Amino acid sequence: MIDQFGRSITYLRISVTELCNLRCRYCMPAEGVCKRSHLDMLTEDEMIQAVEAAASLGITKLRITGGEPLVKKNIVSICRRAAAVTGIQEVCLTTNGVLLPELAKPLHEAGVRRLNLSLDTLNPEKYAYITRIGDLNRFWEGFHAALEAGFEKIKINAVLMGGFNDDEIIPLAQMTKQYPVDMRFIEMMPMYDGGDFDSSAYIPYTRVLEKLPDAVPVQQDGGVAKLYCLPGALGNIGLISPVSAHFCADCNRIRLTADGKVKPCLHSNVEYALKGLDFAGMRGQLEKAIWNKPAWHGDLDAVHRSQAGRNMNQIGG
Repeated sequence: MIDQFGRSITYLRISVTELCNLRCRYCMPAEGVCKRSHLDMLTEDEMIQAVEAAASLGITKLRITGGEPLVKKNIVSICRRAAAVTGIQEVCLTTNGVLLPELAKPLHEAGVRRLNLSLDTLNPEKYAYITRIGDLNRFWEGFHAALEAGFEKIKINAVLMGGFNDDEIIPLAQMTKQYPVDMRFIEMMPMYDGGDFDSSAYIPYTRVLEKLPDAVPVQQDGGVAKLYCLPGALGNIGLISPVSAHFCADCNRIRLTADGKVKPCLHSNVEYALKGLDFAGMRGQLEKAIWNKPAWHGDLDAVHRSQAGRNMNQIGG
């Protein structure tokens, strides 16, 4: 479906839970979030019906997110059913990787073809700090399980944070030489404000290029990342700049939250409710959401906060 600004909307990111087994400081509070009643959240059948309705409008790519999607007990079933929906050509999943030792192979068998893994630092102490409760060893176990499972593509996502991991840009980028993965650096977005970051934390993607003078541009793949490659690398470097150089004019996505709200834009508080509707009702709401997708998300920086109205774990990363 085409929105009113001529963008073809083909990508749905669907959050299956607001819960997470980590507590990343830029995403959610230390105590986590209150587990809401099952009656308030989309059921598996409703999620699949929403995917079917979206596919009928031209959605071809689906990304499963959270919270942390792998804490969802029926995640493999959700992925398998979603991958089988007519019109869906690709199912991807974003995860912190901690539960992949047990789930990588079942997810691949269920039809998930691409994985994005979150990794903000290679330092075990810093990893424990930024996640509050995480163990870097568990990430590496999940990472190697993902490699062994045979996914078509694995991308590593690092949120750029000045004063925290800008000194690790080079070693993180070197992962593309050691493994057949893409390393993506994402500008931190001003969404959750737990007091852990001041204005110096919001650094532009160009900092990465300053640290990697040998990186050369490569052909873009249709995504939002600006792609580069290091000499001899097995994968690409991706730079995602929602703050310093937004890509709203090319945005092809909408989002569905775990409680059944369609967000035409990540940084807008406008939402369209799907929960409790039949197929026709969901399709109608999705049509409205797509048509009313805003031209851009407005100013974003340390002063201009996101207007999303939710923390990232409540929307879907």
